Amino acid sequence: MTTEISDLPSYSQLPVKAGAPAGSAWGLFGDDDQLGTLNLLTAERVVEAAKLVRKGAVFPLNLRIDEPNPPLFGRGAPKQTMHVGPVSRDDYLDNFYPQASSQWDSLRHVLHPREGFYNGVRAEEVVEGGGKLGIENMARRGIAGRGVLLDAGRYLASVGRPLDCSTYGTITKETLEASARAERVEVRPGDVLLVRTGWLTWYLNETTPEQRQYMAGDAMTQLQAPGIGPDEEMAAYLWDLHVAAVAADNPSLEAWPPGPESGGFMHFRLIPLFGMPIGELWWLDDLAADCAADGVYEFFLTSAPLNVPGGVGSPPNAVAIK
Repeated sequence: MTTEISDLPSYSQLPVKAGAPAGSAWGLFGDDDQLGTLNLLTAERVVEAAKLVRKGAVFPLNLRIDEPNPPLFGRGAPKQTMHVGPVSRDDYLDNFYPQASSQWDSLRHVLHPREGFYNGVRAEEVVEGGGKLGIENMARRGIAGRGVLLDAGRYLASVGRPLDCSTYGTITKETLEASARAERVEVRPGDVLLVRTGWLTWYLNETTPEQRQYMAGDAMTQLQAPGIGPDEEMAAYLWDLHVAAVAADNPSLEAWPPGPESGGFMHFRLIPLFGMPIGELWWLDDLAADCAADGVYEFFLTSAPLNVPGGVGSPPNAVAIK
């Protein structure tokens, strides 16, 4: 298995396996690999990341499971029921959509329309309750390593170009690079990259019930949000950074809706071609405020997805520790 940066191909060198799709990392981590870029979270990188815990500040990165409310993309809202016994309480969730709130998208979340699932996995191998590429692979592996926050929303506001979170807008690689320079932080191979747009701050604090209801309608026509892009340019940038995963505080990571301005749907490159997990709707505000206060934008990050056989996604159960 290839894990060292000196051995990793650049985007222009992909693919590395004969017959693999253009721009794909198929075969890089083995023909049967189901973890993709999470393979870059080596033991050595975890040990180094643990040294970033210096003041014991803990930042959960998860929304309440009932937010956004109403849910986006046609997903349902959970209903909690509590059973009351003489000396105990138990509860269960009905209508629980693991990707309705803060989430990971597993490598079975989307397939490329021409090339299929990551690493050439066939559609008949992606089945309910089992098969390949399910979230259980991420859960059994566990996610721990160095996290880096690029607070693009705060940076753009500081230079007089604040994001309008009510509409489509792309956060380019130039903006991410400028954010990193302003923060004096470097994104390294194997990092979990977090991008803050400020969308959740806007959604939770500034929208009306009517606006929320409208956004929960047809996602392709009624939901708009800024995010990273455009498509191939940003995908190449992320690959050349060799991050293990990428997550943001907006509904789709990339600018939504995808279309001609963005060059396409970046999910199709990151998940099925790279094998790169995507996080969406992560709560980054508390972490971002602390990073702005102490000037430290790197931290130890852990995430424990639900071990659901054949699961498509999961709450991240993510924590940043500084």
